[in-house]
Amino acid sequence: MAATTKKIENKEETPKLRIKLRAYDHKVIDKSAQQIIDMALRCGAKVAGPIPLPIEISKFTVNRSTFVHKTAREQFEMRIHKRLIDILNPNQKVVESLKSLTLPAGVDTEIKSIL
Repeated sequence: MAATTKKIENKEETPKLRIKLRAYDHKVIDKSAQQIIDMALRCGAKVAGPIPLPIEISKFTVNRSTFVHKTAREQFEMRIHKRLIDILNPNQKVVESLKSLTLPAGVDTEIKSIL
């Protein structure tokens, strides 16, 4: 029998910026994701995304009445939409323009650098 050997290739990890966006409104988060992608492409970086992540749904059940009518209830839900954007090989121009970028008030951003 011929011995088979597997070669393990060392992948060099390229530096990248990972941006996580969270918002209650899906239209607002899509517009801000498009702003970030346009800005990164103008600065000459490669972009992967936006990748839609699962929607986080929080449900709350409340009694309509304070004392009686236990079966009369209302249900409310809160949906948090999430997007993920990876910027591959970011240069200094991309980082500076990300700092100066203004996004709508309802969008929460988290920027992390991955090596």
